[in-house]
Amino acid sequence: MIEKINALKAEIEKLEAKSVADVEALRVKYLSKKGEVSALFNDFRNVAPDQKRAMGQALNELKNLATDRINALRDQLATSDSSLDGIDLTRTPSAIRLGSRHPLSIVREEIISIFRRLGFTIAEGPEIEDDWHVFSSLNFAADHPARDMQDTFFIQRSPDVLLRTHTSSVQSRVMETSQPPIRIICPGRVYRNEAISARAHCFFHQVEALYVDKNVSFADLRQTLLYFAREMFGPETKIRLRPSYFPFTEPSAEMDISCDLCGGEGCSFCKGTGWVEILGCGMVDPNVLESCGIDSKEYTGFALGMGVERITNLKYRVKDLRMFSENDVRFLEEFQGAQK
Repeated sequence: MIEKINALKAEIEKLEAKSVADVEALRVKYLSKKGEVSALFNDFRNVAPDQKRAMGQALNELKNLATDRINALRDQLATSDSSLDGIDLTRTPSAIRLGSRHPLSIVREEIISIFRRLGFTIAEGPEIEDDWHVFSSLNFAADHPARDMQDTFFIQRSPDVLLRTHTSSVQSRVMETSQPPIRIICPGRVYRNEAISARAHCFFHQVEALYVDKNVSFADLRQTLLYFAREMFGPETKIRLRPSYFPFTEPSAEMDISCDLCGGEGCSFCKGTGWVEILGCGMVDPNVLESCGIDSKEYTGFALGMGVERITNLKYRVKDLRMFSENDVRFLEEFQGAQK
């Protein structure tokens, strides 16, 4: 038996392999349950009792030699295999599908980028608000319809704690804690108690802007609106302002842009008028300035606000508002080319 052990030692010391498959074949040949080393261990039972100790040591040395040699060949191949150079071995076996940004995020960032070029900075505030910042400080009368339960989500049946219905609450917070000049945009999610349909939802997104300084005029507001419309919808875009009413601005207006589908000639999208409404605006009411601690005799300002969903609809012709919150991957994949 000692002759077989010595012969296997000499054979194992000369083992070579050109591939991982060769290494595995050598392991099976020598170390598997039916391998040559295992066969010698099976013959160990026939060894004379006075030789068992010496034979046992020799067999263990043989097994360790075979294990070390095969492991060394495997390591050698792993470090010398140039075909693995540049391959990320942590990657998954199947390709990972790239995601895309949500269309509302794309449009929101585009709106913010336009106003940043005009010197506006971002201001944010809480979504759970109080009556003062959402209504009272913004010149809403105590019996204004917007305070009714059909429009506002009140929390814990409290008339003073609610989900904000517009991001104008951020404007009042900034005016309370800052002195002019103030030039901010207020993006965020807002909530209103409305029936969910293709044209309305109980939550949506707004971007509002506020500029307060000395000698701010309606002409400044109009020029800001014209710049925004042409940056967002194209250099040929025209705007018009229609008189309107908002509690926190006076005078107030709603802004329309020329329909980019028909060039203002009239089509089904603009209902034959050639114009599409996109936002509300106006000069900040002096009562709002005074409520927030700003001298209305020294300072004036303008404010404007738009729904991000509305702008997204105009840019991408999304007909159903519910699609924005359904997380349908097929819908989101359509906007991969719109990312910047």
